[in-house]
Amino acid sequence: MVFVTGGSGLVGSHLLLDLLRSGQEVRALCRPHSKLDRVEALFRWYGPKTAALYEKIEWVTGDLNDIPSLEAAMKGATAVYHCAALISFDPADEARLIRVNQEGTRNVVTLCLHHQIPRLVYTSSVATIGGTRGTVTEQDLWDPVHTNVYATSKHLAEMEVWRGGQEGLQVVIVNPGVVLGPGFWNQGSGLFFKRVADGMKLAPPGSTGFVGVGDVVVAMRELEASACFGERFILVGAHMEFLELLGKIAGLLETRPPKGTLKTWQLELLWRLDWVRCSLGGGRRRLSRAIARSLRMPVRYSSEKIREKTGFAFQPLDTVLEECARNFRAFREEDQS
Repeated sequence: MVFVTGGSGLVGSHLLLDLLRSGQEVRALCRPHSKLDRVEALFRWYGPKTAALYEKIEWVTGDLNDIPSLEAAMKGATAVYHCAALISFDPADEARLIRVNQEGTRNVVTLCLHHQIPRLVYTSSVATIGGTRGTVTEQDLWDPVHTNVYATSKHLAEMEVWRGGQEGLQVVIVNPGVVLGPGFWNQGSGLFFKRVADGMKLAPPGSTGFVGVGDVVVAMRELEASACFGERFILVGAHMEFLELLGKIAGLLETRPPKGTLKTWQLELLWRLDWVRCSLGGGRRRLSRAIARSLRMPVRYSSEKIREKTGFAFQPLDTVLEECARNFRAFREEDQS
């Protein structure tokens, strides 16, 4: 039995689908308020045969920081895919990020060791890869200066995974770029589509690395099967400026693309105004100083390691965006009906 955390998210739901298609028995952790209807809708969208597979998921209610519930959920597993994480770039969420991402990962690792579950595949992020210029590889060291609260929490989570590796657990870490995929339009990368559809006038400056969710899932499974343990792998299929990406999305959705990018002075003003808004009226930060800084210093990530190790081939980004657009249009039609 394969145990998956974060099964109600973008990567986790597609991983469950792939595991079920290959005949694996799966169990997935979900919190009491998880929106499993989104996962079920995603399975239906992929077709009738896939829709039927949803019923084979054994959902277990629990929490990464509730050790008794987590221990019960992990009992009997032969491998663990740890995809669950809190994603926030708001400095006010630092304590929550550490509790969920670092301490939750510590609990998963400890229980793998305790129950002698042999293998753990951890979904991290390129945010934990150091370097501020040139082409960055897995060899670049963590940079505690040019970072943000989310990246710090994921770096600390990786340290827990490496600790498990030192204690005998077979571990592999994947570091995806921005993950694009269908099914989750009110969060993460799905907001690119939603905001373009609603009329986005200006794009963020700079560029970053993107990867399709299907590639992330296939890479994780291939790395486990090929026993590439004790290693980490960057997963970036293509680099693209945000303006170009959003323009492609606008073309697929047949709407107006952003007419330009935010200027540096606008970016600097916006993060300060966002800080004032939250300081006076509360609410969540939408743009922090650290994120504004990262947009001014785009980094290129190399995926040569996984290509050389396994011969891995990434999907063209245009193919990924076309699939996302088809699902987004279906989502909008269903939402408006």
